[in-house]
Amino acid sequence: MLIVKVKICGITNLEDARAAVDMGAEMLGFNFYKKSPRYIEPDKAAEIINKLAGFVDIVGVFVNSSFDEVRNITDKCSLNWVQMHGDETSQFCSHVGQLNVKTMRAIRVKDASDIDKAKEYFTNAILLDAFSPEKYGGTGIAFDWNIVGNIQKRVFLAGGITCDNAVEAVNLGVYGIDICSGIESEPGKKDYKKMQKLFDNIKHLRG
Repeated sequence: MLIVKVKICGITNLEDARAAVDMGAEMLGFNFYKKSPRYIEPDKAAEIINKLAGFVDIVGVFVNSSFDEVRNITDKCSLNWVQMHGDETSQFCSHVGQLNVKTMRAIRVKDASDIDKAKEYFTNAILLDAFSPEKYGGTGIAFDWNIVGNIQKRVFLAGGITCDNAVEAVNLGVYGIDICSGIESEPGKKDYKKMQKLFDNIKHLRG
């Protein structure tokens, strides 16, 4: 039986956060990239996080932030994970790892050669997302999952995951799946019917 973690990303309000946890999410992502339509102010994120059950892991999503910004938001929001989704170097990722937080480096995949970049990062996990020249994530686009291969790290799969292909994503044997736009009614607002359908579809694969 595959025990795959489900990360619901792009949380902007308490209702969506609680619904995701109630349906079975182990991880919630809060986007601190100001150019994202799912951006949330750190103070607002902290208010939401402080009202959630302690068993859910909180992930902060950053794009080319300074170390000080990452550290301050990590402290303010009691983050469990820092996800670096920009052009951060392996040295920067290792530095962030000193903050008593797990680290995740996102790699935007165009072809198999991008998968090899995972070897460069000594993070707790790698997140594979579809490449877009305009955006750093949240595109709703999937890459060719057949090229994922055997990466000797915890791998989260992101990009274009929906209710309809979630089973296929889980069956790849990845550590976790990351869903955002595929269960939204609009950027930053979850569609509860889609989200419930997603969890129902993969329930038999998660024990």
